[in-house]
Amino acid sequence: MAESMGNLRRTHMCGTLRIENENEEVILMGWVQKRRNLGGLIFTDLRDTSGIVQIVFDKDVSEDAFNKADSIRSEYVIAVRGKVQKRQSVNEELPTGEIEVFAEELKILDEAETPPIYIKDDDDVSEAMRLKYRYLDLRKPRMQENLKIRHKTAKVVRDFLDSNNFVEIETPMLSKPTPEGARDYLVPSRVNPGKFYALPQSPQIMKQLLMVSGMDRYYQIVKCFRDEDLRANRQPEFTQIDIEMSFVDIEDVISINEKLIYNIFKEVKGIEIELPIQRMTYKEAMERFGSDKPDLRFGFELRNISDIVKDSEFKVFSGTIENGGEVRGINVDGYADDISKKDIKKLEKFVKTYGAKGLAWIKVTEEGITSPIAKFLKEEELDAIIERMEGKPGDLLLIVADKPSVVFDSLGALRIEVAKRLDVINKDEFKLVWITEFPLFEYDEEEGRYVAKHHPFTHPMDEDIDLLETEPEKVRAKAYDIVINGDEIGGGSIRINNSELQEKMFKALGFTMEEAWDKFGFLLEAFKYGTPPHGGIAYGFDRLIMLLTDSDNIRDVIAFPKTQSATCLLTDAPTNVFEKQLEELHIQLESEDKE
Repeated sequence: MAESMGNLRRTHMCGTLRIENENEEVILMGWVQKRRNLGGLIFTDLRDTSGIVQIVFDKDVSEDAFNKADSIRSEYVIAVRGKVQKRQSVNEELPTGEIEVFAEELKILDEAETPPIYIKDDDDVSEAMRLKYRYLDLRKPRMQENLKIRHKTAKVVRDFLDSNNFVEIETPMLSKPTPEGARDYLVPSRVNPGKFYALPQSPQIMKQLLMVSGMDRYYQIVKCFRDEDLRANRQPEFTQIDIEMSFVDIEDVISINEKLIYNIFKEVKGIEIELPIQRMTYKEAMERFGSDKPDLRFGFELRNISDIVKDSEFKVFSGTIENGGEVRGINVDGYADDISKKDIKKLEKFVKTYGAKGLAWIKVTEEGITSPIAKFLKEEELDAIIERMEGKPGDLLLIVADKPSVVFDSLGALRIEVAKRLDVINKDEFKLVWITEFPLFEYDEEEGRYVAKHHPFTHPMDEDIDLLETEPEKVRAKAYDIVINGDEIGGGSIRINNSELQEKMFKALGFTMEEAWDKFGFLLEAFKYGTPPHGGIAYGFDRLIMLLTDSDNIRDVIAFPKTQSATCLLTDAPTNVFEKQLEELHIQLESEDKE
């Protein structure tokens, strides 16, 4: 039978009691983790957000409390008044393990049915069950700790930016649909029939307008929305730390953000990262790691052997190069004996998922080399390949021949896959790097035109502006990403701050000025009235929290996340709505029973 708290008011949190509290009378409230009846004594672990403490119900201390305790079960919500005593057998695994509380009064505040999932960190229940019963899943210590770290990180960010004269400003959730980027979530307008708002993919245009308005330094920890097919660790709604500054160039933005990152790691992880953070151009990152978000905690770097094999009789190599492709490889140095032919077959299957046609390999041993392609290559070609890839006995060389994008994608992913399989990645290490000088454009084969690598307001490198109209593929951007352990944690750029250059950018993207003004007219109009040089950065807050909590699933750092199919198993969203609601919005659904 549930009771009210009556005159009991909590004096302490369960996990905060220590030997220094011995002989104090305390009032605790929380959930029953487990209960053990030993006849004359009933032991209960009581849990709240601070931790667990052992409660002892002893007939000799309080017969009434003892009798009530006989009826409590896991997840009952109770209030206990009692005295802290030194524990005879210390539990080294608990911070409260030196003490226990002898109960003098017990109130059962609410009863609980047997929960469908266990409230413990090592519960191996399916993720679908965890998300359906999220309020139970969030009772787990690990999940609560993740949310506390999320809170602490947000506070560190706010405190740092506030101390550096940034102003937190909210931008609208209902905005105008825009081209480029991911697909917008659309919101129909009831009062403007047939017209739609879009939920923001990011506050990009609004924060630029705040710089035009003279705010100088803005930030916001903000929800963003993208209606895209979800991959692992993507969510339809996610959180950004959004930052913008006026009268800055690349060095200014990087400088302040290095201090911010330093503060986050120091305050949240107790780690002092080395400043300045290493930098690497996009070109170097791709050449060495096959990725613009390289994991620097291990080697296995890419080597280009195209020049060595371009005239080879092995047509898989020479033919690829003749058709504009490349031949590159990685040296899994020192691990040849740990990778069998069967393993190589699995790795070949892996690279094929990235579009590669196959995977060539060469094992270097004390006796010479072992390789199925050796018979197709001249001795001097093999020697040159081994020299270029710094091969020595005990090394395994893995090689891909294909068009450049496939070579980079497949080898970039392969080096990470091999490192994971060999367990050579130090999970306690943090390797940070700025990636700079991104291409301003990338070619979209589906649309048959260049699209912005980042967004249409990114400023080109000053020395490349003249190439905008003639060789757009060579134009570099004043853009920068911060990468930590192979994850892009944040990215930004210096923005275009004059109409003439912005018009050139739209032209390079294939927009007519009419189209540009139709989509971005309010921004172009604003640029007419004096726009400061400005730039900023946006951090993926959820990804940052994954890193800081050592989580490998983004759903573990968000209180109420969506599934990979963008559904909420807890609330059943999205769901059907009443016909009347659709009528008010002037929306008619197509029948699914089309003949």
